[in-house]
Amino acid sequence: MIINMSVIPGGKAGKVGKISVKLRDKVNTDDILVQVETGKGNKAIKATAPGIITKILCEEGKEILSKEAMFELEPLDNTSDNNIVESNTVNKENTKSEIKKIETELLIIGAGPGGYVAAIYAAKKGKKVIIIEKEALGGTCLNVGCIPTKALVKSSEVCHTMKNSQLFGIKTTGEIQVDMKKVISQKNEVVNKLVSGVDYLMQKNKITVIKGNASFISPNQVSVEAADKYLINAKDIIIATGSKISKINIEGIDLPFVMNSTTALASNDLPKSITIIGGGVIGMEFAFIYRNLGVDVTVVEFMDRLLTMVDKEISKEIESIAKENGIKIFTSSKVKKIQKANNNQAIITFENANGELLLISDKVLSAIGREPNLDNLNIEKANIIMNTNKKGISVDSKMRTNIPHIYAIGDVTNIIQLAHVASHGGITAVNNIIGDESEMDYSAVPNVIFTNPEISSVGLNEEDCKKMNIDFTTSKFNYRSNGKALTMNESKGFIKLIKENNTNKLVGASIIGVEASSLISTITLAISKGLTDEDIRETIFAHPTTSEIIHEAALGLSLGALHE
Repeated sequence: MIINMSVIPGGKAGKVGKISVKLRDKVNTDDILVQVETGKGNKAIKATAPGIITKILCEEGKEILSKEAMFELEPLDNTSDNNIVESNTVNKENTKSEIKKIETELLIIGAGPGGYVAAIYAAKKGKKVIIIEKEALGGTCLNVGCIPTKALVKSSEVCHTMKNSQLFGIKTTGEIQVDMKKVISQKNEVVNKLVSGVDYLMQKNKITVIKGNASFISPNQVSVEAADKYLINAKDIIIATGSKISKINIEGIDLPFVMNSTTALASNDLPKSITIIGGGVIGMEFAFIYRNLGVDVTVVEFMDRLLTMVDKEISKEIESIAKENGIKIFTSSKVKKIQKANNNQAIITFENANGELLLISDKVLSAIGREPNLDNLNIEKANIIMNTNKKGISVDSKMRTNIPHIYAIGDVTNIIQLAHVASHGGITAVNNIIGDESEMDYSAVPNVIFTNPEISSVGLNEEDCKKMNIDFTTSKFNYRSNGKALTMNESKGFIKLIKENNTNKLVGASIIGVEASSLISTITLAISKGLTDEDIRETIFAHPTTSEIIHEAALGLSLGALHE
């Protein structure tokens, strides 16, 4: 059997990268044989059947053409995984299916940013790891969450910049047009490249990947429904199944023009108008994406303000900026039903203090939020305890469940639904599995919202400090007084620092403005290491950069800002 190079778009040649197999190596279906660099990113060439590599027809660093032969494979009828210790044949409904029994040191269920990071980290620590994923490697974050959304954010920012290019002395001719198919295609290219990279890292670190649905049989045993059926016995288990889109009970929510975040990320059609249900993170990121692309946007939020998880001043500022950009906002409003008009548009009925109101738009986006994904996992068979609200798996600071050898990380715990928290939780869990005592600390977790401008925060906000009866001081510095921000025509927004007066340590920060997503890392480090406002004041910040707002705000906690 010959394994050929796949088709390379544009008919161009690719470059052979690291070859992952040697002559006479035994491989299974979908094992990565080699990575090929193309104009569209790295392409993983995989085994098409179980077998033995008898010839390697390519060479690292050399060019390769579409459909060119790369490997010769001698197929095997019953190739087994290196970890398989026994297989039974069972008869079910008159058909035979092989159940493969596997022993492993560490089993990870879910290959999102929590699961795959934990797998790589454990493998580097010498553990034999199996990871199970029912969909694509990378989970929600890489495939239908963080990464694809940010790709759309970038496309929308480019569109916004082009519309305002005359402010920088750059004139464009003709009307700016949005090719939504190309926007989505670009997003897909980024996603595919990153997913392929995760695939490569699994192979590089000798992590066994099984694509299928996992469910507990007992605290130590998990069954997997895949192309083959598996019964896996594991010494330790990490649950990293992430979250799923929350369901909402609204009449008409299933109408064809109603999208959720996943379907919106795959839509090649750019509507003229859209109503977004929910003014949280997902809703507001999409609100600015669509508005920057020229869409008429309306946001309906149940709570009395947008982004209730952020500082109230930040919430007020982003609402003001959204309205200034033409986004219509209705807070303290509840959507009652969605109907289809005669012209196939959506009619949205909602109510607030002004009574019952109607909106008409081409599309509707439901952006209510996400909840832990425990579908078909059967955790009750492992005797795993849920949180008191039954909306996530209960864990301690070591990410350990009530069953000592079973851990849970990321969104499935419903503690903080952020990809970087899941990744850090995975590392923490692995450290405890290998005997290196480690605990999660949530006091300095950065949070970023990719609106326009960006919002970021870490630690406590003013409301938190008041509730905790902390004696605190705040300092606020505006972007309009920062030279770099002015050169970028990004003068909107501010930074707010909070220090505890008893210790002078920084305990919180909130930023709304350009590059907020990058600036928050500096303050996260300061808070996590217990730095004081004096420590920040005595640090030299490069000029001209937006990071100078941190230094100015730190000065504002005692002497007063110099440039405002």
